[in-house]
Amino acid sequence: MGLTYDAGLLIAAERNDRRAWAWHRRALERGIVPTVPAGVLGQGWRGGHQAQMLRLLGGCWIEVLDEARARSAGAACSDAGTSDVVDASVVVGADARGDVVVTSDPHDLARLRDALGFDLRIELV
Repeated sequence: MGLTYDAGLLIAAERNDRRAWAWHRRALERGIVPTVPAGVLGQGWRGGHQAQMLRLLGGCWIEVLDEARARSAGAACSDAGTSDVVDASVVVGADARGDVVVTSDPHDLARLRDALGFDLRIELV
């Protein structure tokens, strides 16, 4: 089992939220390198010195949004009747890897998951 982080987890980590850091610590202790899709990083990053987020990102893999992933996310939006390409990239990528998604706002991700018929676990931080 792998993990994919949504923007809510990044923001929670920057606020030094204990639950976010517990997810991350457990992942690293188990040898899991969490995935952060590049669009998610863009949603959470506000510039300046975000020390806690930088610390968290040091233990993560940043998944690029290349042409193939962008097309998959766009098609998922079409299939699900949504328009948030970042959420779609989270769901499509996590499903392809068999990851659990950790987020602070599971509703949009669950809507995509359900519309696409994925068996994807979404956990609240």
